[in-house]
Amino acid sequence: MKKPHVSPSAADSGFSYSRDFFADLVDQALAEAKKLGATDAGAEASEGCGLSVSVRKGELETVERNRDKSLGVTVYLGQRRGNASTSDFSSAAIVQTVQAAYDIARFTAEDPVAGLPDAADIAPEASHRDLQLFHPWAIDSEQAARLALQCEQAALDTDRRITNSEGAGVSVQQSHFFSAHTRGFRGGYASSRHSLSVAPIASLPGRHGEMQRDAWYSSQRSAADLAAPEAVGRYAAERALSRLGSRKIATTECPVLFESPLAAGLLGGFVQAVSGGALYRKSSFLLDSLGQQVFPQHIDISEDPFILGGKGSSPFDEEGVRVQARKVVDAGRVEGYFLSSYSARKLGMKTTGNAGGSHNLALTSRLTRAGDNLDAMLQKLGTGLFVIELMGQGVNYVTGDYSRGASGFWVENGQIAYPVHEITIAGNLRQMYQDIEAVGADAYGYGAKTVGSVLIGRMKVAGS
Repeated sequence: MKKPHVSPSAADSGFSYSRDFFADLVDQALAEAKKLGATDAGAEASEGCGLSVSVRKGELETVERNRDKSLGVTVYLGQRRGNASTSDFSSAAIVQTVQAAYDIARFTAEDPVAGLPDAADIAPEASHRDLQLFHPWAIDSEQAARLALQCEQAALDTDRRITNSEGAGVSVQQSHFFSAHTRGFRGGYASSRHSLSVAPIASLPGRHGEMQRDAWYSSQRSAADLAAPEAVGRYAAERALSRLGSRKIATTECPVLFESPLAAGLLGGFVQAVSGGALYRKSSFLLDSLGQQVFPQHIDISEDPFILGGKGSSPFDEEGVRVQARKVVDAGRVEGYFLSSYSARKLGMKTTGNAGGSHNLALTSRLTRAGDNLDAMLQKLGTGLFVIELMGQGVNYVTGDYSRGASGFWVENGQIAYPVHEITIAGNLRQMYQDIEAVGADAYGYGAKTVGSVLIGRMKVAGS
């Protein structure tokens, strides 16, 4: 059962400051900026707090509490912009911070596209939906430690070959903010994110002391939606066990199936390539891709900022601009970029409400059927590589070249044959996107991106 939605002013929120207090801070900052002669100004007050507990091998390792607060002020003098921030909420500190932002703006070069969003793009306060993003978790360090210990013990109890652990942890985080600027925007909300994770180690003493590590986690806005600690522990252990006996394989070219959490990275690569900053700097392999066929016709990518409790949900973007549900890719064709007001002006376009990033993206295939689980996707793979871990940062977003260390399983005739490690997979993202043959129904919500396992028709695999 889900915990009820609670406003940030509630006594059990764990916050030290109310929304009304933040609104007053922001108004003081804006009034001070106007007094100094700013043509425009914006301010945001925020607070975050949390608890992180880690355990290892049945013992408590760390208990960390965090609490931070900030007031950020942006001042515009025509086309010149200055920004300053403080963690001191006193009236004197507000005056000093606004003065600092003003002085920075005075000595900054003019930027013809600098400025707040156009008034027509602002999300009016009446339109701000309650998206149920805030679910405080009333848990103390002892209770959190017990959950982490249960999770780790479940992993250790799965099989005698689980001989060690890198530990388990529980994280409880929540924050809220209020923002306003002189183009008419006023708004803010509270949000939370809680998680449970574990990283067990499996070993085979007879194989030259071989050890294999894997990990799993559950992360949700509401603690009521987290997976049971026993389930997280067992699954992490099963993943580690499945990797025992890993081999190297000969260099080859073959189909590659990306496990769903890794497939979210392929979607992330597309987002980066069609985001405003990369486009106006001409540092993207997908320049001028609007209206172009980047994916096969069976692929769609949608964005929906209004999913209740969604990890990428928001009633407005970081500039206070309206957001909307839309098709970013329709039948493989790029229908939209990810633009802030600044990057849109640089490109001679309109903002898409993506200052701060994308909102709840989903990559789907029109060929996917309800029964296309992982077993079905392995059948579609046939003979090739199933990847469950990637290493390194070998992606060049200017050229699209892709080269990552990997480990996973060699698959023959749709069945896992044996685990493999110490390999590299390589290709070019533009060609990889075109070569997507299937997307599984085994979607896993990875942050603000959701996608099933993805089958790429052919990639280079470098082994021994």
